[in-house]
Amino acid sequence: MGAIRRFPHCSHWGAYTILVEDGRIVGVEPFEHDPAPSPMIRSIREWAKPDRRVLRPMVRSGWLEKRQASDRGGRGSETFVPVSWDEATTLVADEIRRVSGEFGNASIFAGSYGWTSCGRFHHASSLLKRTLNLAGGYTGHVDTYSIAAGPVILRHTLGNDDACGGQANTLDTIAEHTETLVVFGALSPRTAQSEAGGIGSHTLETHLRRLAQRGVKVVLVSPLRDDLPDWLAAEWWPIRPNTDTALMLGLAGEIVMAGRHDRDFLVRCTSGADRLLAYLDGSGDGVRKDAAWAAGLCGLPADAIAQLARRLVETRSMLTVSWSLQRAQHGEQPFWAALGLASMIGQIGLPGGGVGYGYASLGGVGAPLNLGKSPGMSQLAKPIDSFIPVARIADMLLNPGAPYTYEGQTRIYPDIRLVYWAGGNPYHHHQDLNRLARAWTRPETIIVQDPMFTATAQRADIVLPANTSIERNDIAGNKRCDLIFAMHRAIDPVGDARSDFAIFDAIAGKLGVGERFNEGRDEMGWLRHLYGISRDDAASRLGFDMPDFDAFWEQGYARCPVKAEHTYLAEFRDRPEDHALDTESGRIVLGSETLAKLDYADCRAHPAWIEPAEWLGGAGKTGRFHLISHQPIGRLHSQLETAATSRSMKRGGREQARINPDDAEALGVADGDCIRLWNDRGACLATAQMSDSVRQGVVVLPTGAWFTPSGNSGLEIAGNPNVLTLDVGTSQFGQGCSAQTCLVCIENYAGTSAHAFEHYQEKLVALTTVQGREHR
Repeated sequence: MGAIRRFPHCSHWGAYTILVEDGRIVGVEPFEHDPAPSPMIRSIREWAKPDRRVLRPMVRSGWLEKRQASDRGGRGSETFVPVSWDEATTLVADEIRRVSGEFGNASIFAGSYGWTSCGRFHHASSLLKRTLNLAGGYTGHVDTYSIAAGPVILRHTLGNDDACGGQANTLDTIAEHTETLVVFGALSPRTAQSEAGGIGSHTLETHLRRLAQRGVKVVLVSPLRDDLPDWLAAEWWPIRPNTDTALMLGLAGEIVMAGRHDRDFLVRCTSGADRLLAYLDGSGDGVRKDAAWAAGLCGLPADAIAQLARRLVETRSMLTVSWSLQRAQHGEQPFWAALGLASMIGQIGLPGGGVGYGYASLGGVGAPLNLGKSPGMSQLAKPIDSFIPVARIADMLLNPGAPYTYEGQTRIYPDIRLVYWAGGNPYHHHQDLNRLARAWTRPETIIVQDPMFTATAQRADIVLPANTSIERNDIAGNKRCDLIFAMHRAIDPVGDARSDFAIFDAIAGKLGVGERFNEGRDEMGWLRHLYGISRDDAASRLGFDMPDFDAFWEQGYARCPVKAEHTYLAEFRDRPEDHALDTESGRIVLGSETLAKLDYADCRAHPAWIEPAEWLGGAGKTGRFHLISHQPIGRLHSQLETAATSRSMKRGGREQARINPDDAEALGVADGDCIRLWNDRGACLATAQMSDSVRQGVVVLPTGAWFTPSGNSGLEIAGNPNVLTLDVGTSQFGQGCSAQTCLVCIENYAGTSAHAFEHYQEKLVALTTVQGREHR
């Protein structure tokens, strides 16, 4: 046996050291400065297993024979044929040229949303966009599935989306100054495990324990009691899902009716407050928004709402709003209503007061602000202006030439002929997967570049095997992390996989733009260059010394300049005329002239309660359950789904659906039963798990199970909730995803079904076996 070698590395869920002996991963050690490392770090050895990997370039047999004239219904069922890298990259370059020449570059969709690697150099979607920008452009996307409606409305009402991007009050100021904390959604270590671009120190628990030590009053407004750690002893308000806006407005209405709203703050720091005040007191629509009104919608006690309203103005109060609240129909409204409530309280700009969004939605939100320049690969200038809101993919593919609206503009969906997806899996994160499957037959060619044979790769025409981060060198860092990490290659590539940079460098060369793509640098040359940009910026702009590249690479990390104890909008509060916001008025917008002119029924000129299409308070909803599909504890999205940490959260090879015991008894469902969840959009199986932490009328099914439909029945057997979710925009203004607006029926499943893992693996073998030999 050889000596154990140690390789510093980083993933979205944390930094660690990989221990390798004789080319095999034998252990993983957490980063020494991380007080609460994620258990997911131990799952990374799963990447080295070939079971679900794409091992060599593959082309769907029908497409290889007939190209764009092939039967697109064969995607996902026809076998793949192995080809050489030279042939594969030639096919890709030829398709880009063909579509660009015949239809224009807007007919190439490269939105390519995904979380494959936290590395900033081998960042698949950035390298794809860099390549295509050099080749004439592409149709891209704006915003993310995680958060779209929220930043859209905040850009309009606060001038930017800093408050939901990690630059609101830092958690250290909340821990030290807040006296009443109202958590709308969650403050959970479950979601705080991960951060886009990597995280070095998981500190949420440290700050929550400081709140507990100080005896801060904490109110958790969520259908799930475990959205906060139980040791925080929060007061649980099990709200009816999708009604947080009504509660916020009811609290604001109580404050206004008592005459305790901060008139001075409203006059100095906001615009359009008269619109919101008229809505709250009922002079606008004849309905007073008070505790009794909110209680009827939210399923919460009116006297508790009235009491909390009084406390909010009597103590230093902070409102936190999870990103999940805006992933629902009319998702702009809870973000805007929280801003309205915080403005009525009048503590925005005070330490430990006001409102912030997304704490614990990612691990870096609320951390000290990174003042430096984060490393990142340039996508270069965009030759064309063509994009869609990120979650409107199926709409775009199904409706070429149709109009859509976004932030007050009316645009046209392009006619997409080529889809190139690198480093992502829409068959995980998109809503209404059966609708997506219909849309997926529209493009002439689909190219997928990924390490894994995901459901998306199964439904491609050309599949390119990218290696994982542990098979290449890279660099990690982001604006919400105080460190930059060296990501050392730990093992040899699996199969014939290549790095994303190498793949795109080859394609760019065949498109005639290779020198402009690589700029004469190889992998290590680029890493030195990207780190050098961050280091030089820290020194020249901030006077902060970072180690040279060689010292950084050897140590495995470098510290960045940060600012702790940050209070959001403090300077604006003191002198709003000198620190005007980039809004229509230069102040916080509570009543919008822009939205008044647009006159959208689903996004009005002020924060408003608008009934969603599906919710427990709607007519005829008896016997239906509100589905919450949230981030699982044992993996990030669909990554590492077969690893031990993820498997430990499953039963019977499928996801567990948590349900209140009283609901289960009424359904005749016992713990461990196989149940069927269904609605008009689809059906899936799950294993029932009893939990009194779940509000009655609610069922919780985590995201990330690999999409595994069984035969021709359409029944998804792994427990993927996105066969059930609603694929509509949040509103005409924001167009975010509405995954959390979803009702389902539940019943015991009387049939038989294959084990999901085994069924998926059998499907891979069938797709990749040619002439009796598996070529995956």
